[in-house]
Amino acid sequence: MNKTSGLRTALCGVFLAAAGLVACGHEQAKTNQEATSNSQANLFTVPQDQLSHIQLYTVQPTNLQRVLRLPGSVAYNAFKTTPVVSAIGGPVARIAAAPGMHVKRGQPMLYVSSPDFSQLRATYLKAADAFALADKNYARSKDLYQHHAIAEKDLLDAESARTQAEADMQNSEQSLRILGIKDPQAALKNTSAPEVPVLAPIDGEVVEQTVAPGQLLQAGQTQCFTISDMSTVWVVVNVYQNDLAYVRVGDQVAIQTDAYPQQKFSGKISYVAAALDPASHTLQARIVTDNPGEKLKKDMYVTAIVQAGAIANAFAVPDAAVLRNTENEPFVYVRAAENQFAQRRIDIGQSIGGETQVTRGLQAGDKVVAQGALFLQFANTLQQ
Repeated sequence: MNKTSGLRTALCGVFLAAAGLVACGHEQAKTNQEATSNSQANLFTVPQDQLSHIQLYTVQPTNLQRVLRLPGSVAYNAFKTTPVVSAIGGPVARIAAAPGMHVKRGQPMLYVSSPDFSQLRATYLKAADAFALADKNYARSKDLYQHHAIAEKDLLDAESARTQAEADMQNSEQSLRILGIKDPQAALKNTSAPEVPVLAPIDGEVVEQTVAPGQLLQAGQTQCFTISDMSTVWVVVNVYQNDLAYVRVGDQVAIQTDAYPQQKFSGKISYVAAALDPASHTLQARIVTDNPGEKLKKDMYVTAIVQAGAIANAFAVPDAAVLRNTENEPFVYVRAAENQFAQRRIDIGQSIGGETQVTRGLQAGDKVVAQGALFLQFANTLQQ
């Protein structure tokens, strides 16, 4: 290689290095320009004459009431709900109750044409007749014994026969009463086709009917109705794992439902499960809830509101201050100077009494736009 070629090579290297430096300088300038542009986009100015549309709120730590909103559904109060099962077999002759009706304990709900009743009626007739005969024999034996006409043993035998006959009659009578025959003596006088009533075991509302006329009932097995006292119901809620420390038996709870948005129902936590659901990692709790007007219905979706103490040194802003961007992320406008504002992304908690808890993004002393946040968002959009 001669000197001329070497010189050319050196000059080319210097030229390429210089070109590279120039390119790097342009790229850095472009990056700085974009950063400045982004900064100016986040910080915008509001004309002085428009500041009257804005009200500021100074962020300060406070004790914020902790409120849990637990999703749940309504169930019958199992302690005041019972199935109605026929104690006697046979076809349903007629039905005297229907879902929605309120019944009293002992009220007939349906009637069964039962051949079993005929047999029990015959047994009771025989027992009653045997007792009447044994009672007369005992009365005669007692009179004879008083006149020394019979021995004491004969009197005791007559007394024993009377006692046994009375026991048989009472047993037959009790069998009829179990079937729903309140007055066995009146039933004996009725010679028509026997219809045995199935009686309501408790006071309450008929919430389910599972039989129809003519259906054959199996004694002690066929469920005919379900009765529930709807003056109280259960609300079964799911408690998230991080809220377990704030849910205790005996706590008062307010129940809300979209069906009655203006009304709250009062209840009390009566039971907290011993284990979490392995699928959802939630704990089931049961709330006994007053049900005025029986408005709460089974399987209705509700929200249980639990007052769970206070959150110390919490930050909160008015609900109107919290807006959302196009990604549905919450943010607020914070004053940076006299008439300059910037968006600030925040994390929020629950909304309580018109204030929203801010868990991240603000600090004490920040001045947040409360009233007029929507105006600022519109102004910011115009400037961009």
